[in-house]
Amino acid sequence: MDTGARIDSAIPLAVPGPRWQAPPDGDGASALLVRSNLLGADLALTNFGGGNTSAKLDATDPLTGERVRVLWVKGSGGDLGSMGLDGFATLRLDRLLSLERLYRGPEHEDEMVGLYPHCVFGLNPRPPSIDTPLHAFLPFAHVDHVHPDAVIALACAREGARAVEAIYGGTVGWLDWRRPGFALALALRDMVVARPGLRGVVLGGHGLICWGETAEACYANTLDLVATAAHAVNARLAAAPAFGGRVLADVPASRAQLARLVSGLRDALDPALHKLAHLDRSPETLEFVASADAERLAAIGTSCPDHFLRTKIRPLLVDAETAGDSARLREAIAGYRRAYEAYHARCRRADSPAVRDPDPVIILVRGIGMVAFATDRTTARIASEFYRNAINVMRGAEAFGGYVGLPEQEAFDIEYWALEEAKLRRMPAPRPLQGRVALVTGGAGGIGRATANRLAELGACITLTDIDADALERAHGALVARFGADRVTAVVMDATREEDVEAANQHAALTFGGLDILVANAGIASSAPIEDTTLALWRRNYDVLADGYFLAARAAFGLMKGRGGSIVFVGSKNALAATPNASAYASAKAAALHLARCLALEGAPFGIRVNVVNPDAVIRGSAIWNGDWREERARAYGIDPGDELEAFYRNRSLLKADVLPEDVAEAIAFFAGDASLKSTGNVLNVDAGNAQSFVR
Repeated sequence: MDTGARIDSAIPLAVPGPRWQAPPDGDGASALLVRSNLLGADLALTNFGGGNTSAKLDATDPLTGERVRVLWVKGSGGDLGSMGLDGFATLRLDRLLSLERLYRGPEHEDEMVGLYPHCVFGLNPRPPSIDTPLHAFLPFAHVDHVHPDAVIALACAREGARAVEAIYGGTVGWLDWRRPGFALALALRDMVVARPGLRGVVLGGHGLICWGETAEACYANTLDLVATAAHAVNARLAAAPAFGGRVLADVPASRAQLARLVSGLRDALDPALHKLAHLDRSPETLEFVASADAERLAAIGTSCPDHFLRTKIRPLLVDAETAGDSARLREAIAGYRRAYEAYHARCRRADSPAVRDPDPVIILVRGIGMVAFATDRTTARIASEFYRNAINVMRGAEAFGGYVGLPEQEAFDIEYWALEEAKLRRMPAPRPLQGRVALVTGGAGGIGRATANRLAELGACITLTDIDADALERAHGALVARFGADRVTAVVMDATREEDVEAANQHAALTFGGLDILVANAGIASSAPIEDTTLALWRRNYDVLADGYFLAARAAFGLMKGRGGSIVFVGSKNALAATPNASAYASAKAAALHLARCLALEGAPFGIRVNVVNPDAVIRGSAIWNGDWREERARAYGIDPGDELEAFYRNRSLLKADVLPEDVAEAIAFFAGDASLKSTGNVLNVDAGNAQSFVR
């Protein structure tokens, strides 16, 4: 696939637009929430999880009845664009301000955070942000702290302080880089006291903080300051090619080639960590990776703490040839690991946390784009968005004397800050299949839906396929509603069409990074005496149940050989036990079962396990059992096709139990996960017991 549109020599930074929405309670908490959501929804103003807002509001102390001033400030870890009122921490302002007398200097910053809970108002459990003192010590009712690309471009520019003075005519101050915390808050307060006409302050290497006496005035001030910066930066960008101009053409690549590349990058990372990928081929990214200055700027690393906390201090930059060569790519990633571990060794302090995962989060491929990796796809996607912000910042900063990164020790002290480490330790433990990519064929049927739900419950990302577009859309919608759009995707696929199967696997790789689990489940069923079995009917059974499983497994092998995986065939009791009037169906199922045994032999050297789950009479929720198959099987056994059929199969089983889609899904999940790491070439019957189908 060609990369598409021409890349402009200077892509302008986004300019925010005013769209204030009057809140229902005037200037109270709902006004703060409206302002916060508006700021968070505009990527020209802030990025996911970044920035914070505050308002100082009056409230009644529930114990004394006195009126007190309460600071409402976005809590730690929240997102401005999607948060609700429960996302704000609430603290008594007088108690926060009194903490100044306990402050012992920059080397004791962390101990101040431990005092914030003593200032909480209303038993609010939301932990305050590290930036809380920046809001508390400013003498304004409403404060915004945001990280817009246009302003950070100035904050990270060699001539940034001079540019801010000129662009804003002295109405915006400048503070050199300081780590967030009390020292920065007090310096900010002192600057505002000394210069009462300021509208805001640019924090070097960090972002913008500004204010207003009403929520609307604060919001308008933020928009105006960011827009002014964007117009100034864009005027400079228009004067010369960005990043020294393009020196490489975009590399033409088909979807199949891109899928192999992304999967190959994922394979080269530590397989024990089960990373997911997000491919970014935006104009900004393509412009950067094709530029003369890409190598120099990528080596400097990101500057704004919000950026490198998501992306690591710097990316790995490789050319397309290296990305496509497994040996060269693994050596490049090994070199990145060594460099990252050396960075940790140089900068670590006596109490620093141990080195974390040393693999790159961002891999830039010249001529191709950017691939971001994380243990969940949402985090990978957000990391790519943050690095795209960093690209915008570098583009703008280069136009003002050159881009400047944070000193290495300062960057390390943020990345390995004890408070960040504590936040990481509070994260929930990963689920058993987190970071795994599963493709489920026949995903709109009863077993397919139950399997997708169970694998997603265990943490896997799901590519759902089916030939029935309407049923697939419904199944996909239900999964998205439960697990989110970053966890589930869907592709209409005819399991018998080679091009459809290949496209579905490519889609899984391009969406999530590769393939770890294949559940071959797409099926049909037919029943007829041998004299009535037409060649077309015979071939249709083999097309779906033998050829379809072969095509799905062959495509999966191509994506799994680099890191291993699990293939599960959904077979049938009839693969092992003869049954009357179903020779086409039963023999095709037997062919699929033996195919699985053959593939278990071929896959073992690559860590690919192949196993079979054999259900029997999964009637509830089944599209197959709602069609002719129900009538045909009832006729074969001389019984009524209604409730009598379910009773027949239940009573035929040794355990006298119905077999449900969820029962089959549980067996599939066993083979998909690590509990069966030592199992391949196996058959697991889920039939409530049927002596005819005993394997041995």
